[in-house]
Amino acid sequence: MTGNNRDAFTTTFGALLATLGSAVGLGNIWKFPSLTGANGGAGFLVVYLGATLLVGLPVMIAETMLGRTARADAVTSFDRLAPKGQGWWKIIGWMGFAAALLIMAFYSEVAGWVYAYVFKAMTGEIATVDPKVAAVAFGKLVSDPVSSLVWQWVVLAITGTIIAFGVSKGIEAVARRLMPLLFVLLVVLCVRSLSLNGAGQGLAFLFDPDFTKITPAVVLTALGLAFFKLSLGMGTMLTYGSYFRPEQNIPATAARVMFADLSVSLLAGIAIFPAVFAFGFEPAAGPSLVFMTIPAVFTSMPGGTIFMTVFFVLTAIASVGAILSLLEVPVAVLIERFGMRRKTAAATTIVMIGLLGVPAALSQSLTAETKIFGMNPFDLFDFLSSNVLLPAGGILIAIFVGWVHGLAEPEKRMAAEGSPLARVSIRAAFFLVRWVAPVAIAIILLNGLKVF
Repeated sequence: MTGNNRDAFTTTFGALLATLGSAVGLGNIWKFPSLTGANGGAGFLVVYLGATLLVGLPVMIAETMLGRTARADAVTSFDRLAPKGQGWWKIIGWMGFAAALLIMAFYSEVAGWVYAYVFKAMTGEIATVDPKVAAVAFGKLVSDPVSSLVWQWVVLAITGTIIAFGVSKGIEAVARRLMPLLFVLLVVLCVRSLSLNGAGQGLAFLFDPDFTKITPAVVLTALGLAFFKLSLGMGTMLTYGSYFRPEQNIPATAARVMFADLSVSLLAGIAIFPAVFAFGFEPAAGPSLVFMTIPAVFTSMPGGTIFMTVFFVLTAIASVGAILSLLEVPVAVLIERFGMRRKTAAATTIVMIGLLGVPAALSQSLTAETKIFGMNPFDLFDFLSSNVLLPAGGILIAIFVGWVHGLAEPEKRMAAEGSPLARVSIRAAFFLVRWVAPVAIAIILLNGLKVF
């Protein structure tokens, strides 16, 4: 559907929760704690916050603004907004389309591992105090081709069904239920973790910065995480912005999403690190923290099976919102540029991802020896999307807003007639998008390509 017949978020709060669901994902529960642990704790957190304010938030405002102005999918938006004769700008939308498919090809597999671990936690299959034993259990899961494919398809079936119901009855309705539940479950885990003897050491690790541990590598890691955590450069914020109501205050919404997203990450850290320190585990375990260290941590505490199950349930919930925003990018393009009905577009998108995801799902088994540029399919899809398409898309969006399109008319009016705070926030965001974001994201791109 196009124009005034397009589906849209029904309320300002619903739009906020859906956008928050896009930003909150496995990265909050998995990537943020693991990177924080591997990069020195609180010092990394300070750098990450600064990078989010200087790069992530302004680009999020700009991308969402473009979507609401164009009221179209990620490709058509640039067709409508680009100056006459510059239709090539729509390549940004197609890059987002490709990035969404590539990310979903491997992200759906990681989400499948989380879904599987919900049942493994419930049955006590991963109840062990030895991370090495937990590593064996994880290895069995990812190296089993049948289990890998089945769990990936379960994830795609669930999220594909939700996306088929549309923006208001699917994305918004689910976000209204899952986001509050996510916060409740996180708080429950935080209370339990903070009640453990020795929890204070974990809090100190998370909140007492040691600035001597901040190196150029830590800064680059924080900068990259700040950009990717808010789902930028892949068309998700632009697509969601196209469903915003006319009266939605985009800078205020983006700021709330940023702080709520940071709150979820901090709550995840509070739920994890006090328990990690209380039982003497390694905070710098990296990506293995969730699937190998966490089972041992929770097994070590009374009632561990219950709290381990809660942890993986909330991690599964966190994955849903991010997946829905990724799916909506190609679905919206198929609907508006190819005239498909939503259910057909959703099914087509799921089939494309399902086929593309097969080699990624089998990267620890049947396709383990299949190397392209020295990477298996899982790592290749991750590299192409995270290190190439997303930062390249982010740079182009910043240049388009800062130097070609400028501020949209509603934002110009807000900057001229709004409150002093609104005027300052709009002008500051525009300045950062124009001068700071392209340089910062270019550094992310060069770092991802191993130039540094």
